[in-house]
Amino acid sequence: MRKIRLADIAQQTGYSLATVSKVLNGRSDVAESTRAVINDALTQSGYRKPLNAATAVSRYRQIEVVFQSFDTLWSLEILRGILTAANGAGVDVLVTESGDRTHPAPTWINDVVRRRPMGVILIFSDLTDAERNKLSQYRIRCVTLDPSGSPMPENYSVQADNWTGGVIATRHLLSLGHTMIGIITGPHTMMCSKARLNGYNAALEERGLTPDPSLVREGDFTTIGGFTQAMSLLGLSEEQRPTAIFAGSDLQSMGVYEAARRLHIRIPEDLSVIGFDDIQTAAYMGPALTTIRQPFQDMASAAVSMLLDPPTGQDTSRNLVFPATLIVRDSVRRYRPED
Repeated sequence: MRKIRLADIAQQTGYSLATVSKVLNGRSDVAESTRAVINDALTQSGYRKPLNAATAVSRYRQIEVVFQSFDTLWSLEILRGILTAANGAGVDVLVTESGDRTHPAPTWINDVVRRRPMGVILIFSDLTDAERNKLSQYRIRCVTLDPSGSPMPENYSVQADNWTGGVIATRHLLSLGHTMIGIITGPHTMMCSKARLNGYNAALEERGLTPDPSLVREGDFTTIGGFTQAMSLLGLSEEQRPTAIFAGSDLQSMGVYEAARRLHIRIPEDLSVIGFDDIQTAAYMGPALTTIRQPFQDMASAAVSMLLDPPTGQDTSRNLVFPATLIVRDSVRRYRPED
C-alpha cells in the first residue's frame, strides 16, 4: 500500500498543504469546520505523523489516564483523585477510553506517542515490553493503577491490599455468626479479583470451614453483573442459600440489593451484604452499605507522584500497596436463625 502523504490529504480535502500542516500540528489559526474535515481525512487515511525520538520531549505538562470504559462511579472516583493530585501539581489531565481490562487498543500506543504527554496512568490495563520500551524511547513515563496482572518489579504500579480486604470482609461476616457466605468476584483473569477471592477462602479456612464452590459466582464488577449473580445465589434452596454475600465491588452490591428487592428478601434482616471500594454512593444506599474502603485519593496521588518524580532503584517504592479498611454501616447484622 502506498504511503499516505500530507499532499494526498491536501488534494483529497481541497485545502492547502500549509493548512493541513497547521491542523496536524494543533495550530489555533484554523477554522473549526476546516479542522474537522482535515482531521476526519487524517483519521480515515490512517496517517501517522513521523516522530523523532531524539527530540520527542513532552510538549505539555499533561498526563493521560487510560480507562477501558468511563461509565461507572468507580471510574469517576479514580479520576477525581487523579485530578486533585494533578491540579495541585499544575498538570493537565487527558482521559482516554481504549481497549479492555488487560490491554489498550492496538492503535493506542502510536496515538499516545503522537500526543506526547509527560506520562500515562493505565487503569487495570498493562503493556507489552515492546510498548513500554516505545514509551521509554519517547520519554513517556507509565504507571498502572490496580494492575490486572502481577506487576513486574521494574514497572511502576499502585494498588490496594486486595487479599487483606477479602480477609477482613469475610472475617467480619463470620464474627456475626454467618457461615453460609456467598461471594461475587470480579473477572477471574484479574489479579485483584483473585486476591479478594483468596482472602475470602483464607478467612473461611482459618475458622475451620471448607469453602463451598456452590457459593462462588464470577461477576464483572458491574451492577448488572452483581444482579445476575445474586439472582443465581438467592435462587438456591433455603438450605443452600447464603445468609450473607460478599460482593467484590460496591457496584455489584447495588445489583445484590436489586435482586434482594425483587425476591422480597430484606437487607440486613434476611441477608447481610458487604461490598468493596467505598464509592461515594455506598453511604447513601438503603440501607447504607458496609464495605471495604480503597484509599482512592492516596492511590491516585501516588500514581501522579510516580509520573512527576519517579522513584529510582529496584525497591518496593516502584510497586505500592495501600491498606484496605472495613467501613461498618447498616447492611450487615448478626445471623439469627430464628428470624
